[in-house]
Amino acid sequence: MKHTVEEVRLKNGARGLLIDVPGATVMSFQFQFRAGNRYVKNKNVYEAAHIMEHMAFGANARFHDEHQFEAEFTKNGAYHNAYTSDMSMVYIADCADFEWERILDLQRVSICQPRFNNEELDAEKGNVRSELTGYLNSHNRLLWPKVQQLLGEDVLTFNQRLRTIPRVKLRHIKEHHSRTHTSKNMRFVIAGKLHGRKAEIRRQLEEWELPEGERFPAPQDDFHSGKPTLIRRKEASNLTFAWSLIVPRELSDEESDAMDCLDHILTGTNHSRIYGAARKRGLAYGMFSDTSVGFHDSSWDFGGQVNLETADALFEIIVRELHAILNGKISEAEINAAKSYALGRHQMGAQTVSQISNFYTNRYFADGVVKDYEKVPESINGTTRECIINTAKMFIEHNISVLAGVSSGERKDFVSLDDKLSTLFESK
Repeated sequence: MKHTVEEVRLKNGARGLLIDVPGATVMSFQFQFRAGNRYVKNKNVYEAAHIMEHMAFGANARFHDEHQFEAEFTKNGAYHNAYTSDMSMVYIADCADFEWERILDLQRVSICQPRFNNEELDAEKGNVRSELTGYLNSHNRLLWPKVQQLLGEDVLTFNQRLRTIPRVKLRHIKEHHSRTHTSKNMRFVIAGKLHGRKAEIRRQLEEWELPEGERFPAPQDDFHSGKPTLIRRKEASNLTFAWSLIVPRELSDEESDAMDCLDHILTGTNHSRIYGAARKRGLAYGMFSDTSVGFHDSSWDFGGQVNLETADALFEIIVRELHAILNGKISEAEINAAKSYALGRHQMGAQTVSQISNFYTNRYFADGVVKDYEKVPESINGTTRECIINTAKMFIEHNISVLAGVSSGERKDFVSLDDKLSTLFESK
């Protein structure tokens, strides 16, 4: 869908993107605060941010409780949600074009004028406890917070988070909201048919009842390698694994594009070098690789599930193919095929207003960069073989990594898998 983007800076210090999508019948709203788990004032009440997010659509200045607010918000089919990550708390809403002003005003009330109370606090503490307990039954969810900890990130595992819930009091919820929900700490992306509406949207947002506050800096961790760690679960008949490599700096856009290309070549399809080869031999049903770029660091992650008896063979493929890449064994034909795939996915990724909004929020909420949608094809086509190889080598040269898994298998067998991966660093 054709669209134009304007970044606006409001008088109250808030910043955001207004995305005009001519002819759109839907409006999409996203509001972000650096108010995630890493910004809780005291780790003893680590779940205060998450619980506060659960209470976000509860009692407020206009509605007595969540049920009244929900009934009003959704009466014409509108949708809303919120989520909390390590860094962010994000409020989301989509609605029909004809009711955008009503929905924007309801978001203002819920974000700016909550009326937190003990009754809803007790209920949401129970809901959060149920949510986190459910995650303990998902081996993949269980795994990645442990990987973060082993590498040096200042986060808690789900078991540790559960133990903080009873300590969260109403005063902690109110304190977290008042400290983090400020105009300077707010970023937003609003997309839809905005022609003739931008001035009114700006006026309304500048009148939101938020203190000025500050934009919090992104947390920085001291990364280091961790020992191979196996979480033993008797019911885990296979191995769910995660292998993460870190470079202690932010990748450039060129390097990030190069790693996206490489990840596709390695695990992106059923004919990819690692995942495709594993599928062809019946070794693993699912596996991925992905590169994430942070403020102060970047990670190259591999993960998946594999039967215990085929894990050795899968890891041999991983090591073999990564050795090949590091030795420059990658063809222009492979790279061109990955580029063609990326170009197609890019074009397919802007079919709805929400998709367009999400294209911009991922980067804008992180570091304030406004991606240029029209220049993405040029960026994809600019990826070079040399950049792919050099960026992959950089992850190996820094030698910061950890392998973790969830399984009922023996630790010695798991350590042998880590030994295979270690050969990559010996040849650096």
